[in-house]
Amino acid sequence: MARLRRRWWQAWCLAPALALVATAALLPLPWLVVLDGDRARFALPGPAGTPFVLRWTHSVEKEDWEERFRIGPDGGLMLVATRFKTFGAGVPDQVGTDTRLENGWVVMDGIHRPVDPLNVQAAAAEHYRLRYRGVTLALADPGPPRVLTFATRDAPLFTMLPALLRAVASWRGP
Repeated sequence: MARLRRRWWQAWCLAPALALVATAALLPLPWLVVLDGDRARFALPGPAGTPFVLRWTHSVEKEDWEERFRIGPDGGLMLVATRFKTFGAGVPDQVGTDTRLENGWVVMDGIHRPVDPLNVQAAAAEHYRLRYRGVTLALADPGPPRVLTFATRDAPLFTMLPALLRAVASWRGP
């Protein structure tokens, strides 16, 4: 009889936990998604306010450039800052509310430009990478450059899990 009560108690405790896990897997969550065509290559948690950085080596100047983005309150992508080391043709001398020189970088802050969705041709020669919460994801593959689309999406965890696991498997530390 005690064994039957113990099993009943275990089932009673396990049922809410399983219901919670099932709900969490089915509940739509906000994601930052990197699409390669129609396929979600990477998915990362993306609630409003989430920052991320795209970094690449400029094809002519051979210097790194960075663009900083943030997910807006409406879920759209917003360019908020950029930094680079040299000016070239087509580069404005001032963008946003603050342009300054910082440790050899030209930094332009206070940019509030919607860029949703954001399309990037991630060529291997430019060494494109995504910086997200202290980790880096390589975006370029060998071969012809791919056009990657950055967008936000509300989706349940189970639909984003393969792309989330690909992102985690590709992480590189600082």
